[in-house]
Amino acid sequence: MSAAAQQEEAVRVSTLELFFDLVFVFTITQLTALLAHDMTLDGALQVVLMLGVIWWMYSGYVWLTNAVQTDRAERRVLLLGGMAAYLILALAVPHAFGDGGPAFGIAYLLVVGVHLGLFARTSDSATFSAVLGLAPFNLATALLVLAGGIAGGDAQYVLWILAFVCEWLTPRFLRGGFTIAAGHFVERHGLVILIAIGESIIAVGAGAAQAPLDLELAAVAVVGLAASACLWWAYFGAGDDSRAEEAMAAAPPEDRPRLAVEAFGYWHLLMLLGIIGIAAAEKNVVAHPFDALAARQAVTLGAAAALFMAGDVLFRRTLGISRGPARALAALAALATIPLGLAAAALQLVALVALLAAALASEGRTAISGAR
Repeated sequence: MSAAAQQEEAVRVSTLELFFDLVFVFTITQLTALLAHDMTLDGALQVVLMLGVIWWMYSGYVWLTNAVQTDRAERRVLLLGGMAAYLILALAVPHAFGDGGPAFGIAYLLVVGVHLGLFARTSDSATFSAVLGLAPFNLATALLVLAGGIAGGDAQYVLWILAFVCEWLTPRFLRGGFTIAAGHFVERHGLVILIAIGESIIAVGAGAAQAPLDLELAAVAVVGLAASACLWWAYFGAGDDSRAEEAMAAAPPEDRPRLAVEAFGYWHLLMLLGIIGIAAAEKNVVAHPFDALAARQAVTLGAAAALFMAGDVLFRRTLGISRGPARALAALAALATIPLGLAAAALQLVALVALLAAALASEGRTAISGAR
């Protein structure tokens, strides 16, 4: 085994990184609660903008720990400082477009500062040069977020949209320098998706807690769990996370940064938005399963499921591990369940579970037939 291969194999997810992920997922919980409370276009835009800038920096920390080992006390302390800044950021989410805007901006600037400080400790000269190229972009967008939080009103939306767009266009202006250890990178993103899916289970529990437990409520709660299981199945089923790791490992080292940005940056953002939307809608579905959903709630549930599946399809196609058209068809079919929610909340949720399970099962049968 080559020295590079041995080094890559040695880079695995640490318990400190898992601890960091738990703090990050608290922001997912906060965003879910915000959307459940304000399920309007304005509320959805706020969630998209906040998750967009938050996910950019979370991914930045994954790239960081992919290149810089947190095996020294000073590095661990710095990473814990980044976690503290993320916690403050999450606490500011509910009022980020109000009097919590400055706190959100200051915490975000701290998140960026700690990230750059840790990344500067890399011993790899190529990575260090890439960090120097990235630093002005991250600092500039963090200042846009801070300025927007202080300004408030329409100016905040404009500045945060600008920060969102600039961040996710940054990779188009930077080339090379970063080395991706495939196993660590894929495992870390898989774990955060798994923990985020757990948020949808928490949403089911929160909705169920609003009424006495009886047979009907238990049945709807199980259907909610089945919806979460379908999301897990779509991402992890049949060892698909291993296939993603194999695809990243097989890619030439110079192509891995592009694949990382597209597959684990852009398309995971869509999947996380889908998880947040599903979790927010499920709170209402489980709490009032036989009532008709408001139009915005039915649209959120159907569109969120479609968004998750669309992100999953794009993720797979980017890595070349696509299984066929079943998932894309399921994404379109999820939108067709919206009228069912206008009749009864549980009816739409049952339909979503049925079509996702059918799509994934048919995909599995096709794979078995092809293997014979």
